[in-house]
Amino acid sequence: MSDNKLVKAIKEKGKNLEAEMSFFDHIEALRWHLIRASIGIVAFSILAFIFYDFVFDTVIMGPRKPDFFTYRMLCKIGHWLNRPGFCIDKIPGKIINTEMAGQFTLQINSALIIGITLGFPYLLFEIWKFVKPALHESERKAASGFVMYASLLFILGILFGYYVVTPESISFLSTYQVSADIENNFTIDSYLSSVATLTLATGIVFELPILVYILSNLGILTAKTMRSGRRYAIVGIMIIAAVITPTPDILTMTVVCIPLFLLYEVGIIVAGVVERRRKKREEAAA
Repeated sequence: MSDNKLVKAIKEKGKNLEAEMSFFDHIEALRWHLIRASIGIVAFSILAFIFYDFVFDTVIMGPRKPDFFTYRMLCKIGHWLNRPGFCIDKIPGKIINTEMAGQFTLQINSALIIGITLGFPYLLFEIWKFVKPALHESERKAASGFVMYASLLFILGILFGYYVVTPESISFLSTYQVSADIENNFTIDSYLSSVATLTLATGIVFELPILVYILSNLGILTAKTMRSGRRYAIVGIMIIAAVITPTPDILTMTVVCIPLFLLYEVGIIVAGVVERRRKKREEAAA
């Protein structure tokens, strides 16, 4: 009897060791995936650091220039609508540096932001490679386009944030005054932080359909729930738009709200597709 107990104890210990080794193997695999993703981000950051003239003068400072693409398009729309106020001839306020190493730090931070932005799709790819082996064959097929769709949505969000949200916000905040006695001068850190936050935040918000897909697969969210909560979603979208674009302009808020609402509707479609696929799998297994 004691021998049987000893054998069982040894087997149980072996199972625990195997599970423990499996856990640490997964941690090690995840570590290498993250290392490779970090290397990709660093590589893009180095390129951005090398080509800093273009990155800073054209990309980062672009929304500060009256000839920026968005301002030129707004001016054309203003001409069509007979609204000359749409044209922006000058963006007031100076951007200043207040620290000895401020501009060098700015170059490093800007390069890192560009590196993270450009390296984000590769980060998604590495995450997918880590998760993929744990999925069933049907789940792999269903999520086969994860990296492509997530990257596409992120890029669209970045472009929307950079060409729509950021210039509108900068134009408004640069001209806003509570008193004529106060002159607007902005530190370069404040400007870079605003551009990066507005752009990256919009890119992340555009990942809404991906989040819906994940939650739907987990059974946490359904298309019915999203449809019934549409009115609350509209309020939430308006709040998000108000936060992203700190302007009192209704037109600007509407421009931001429309794609967010469309993303919500796409999320409903995605949730419905996930539910139908799950139902088919359950029927096939029955």
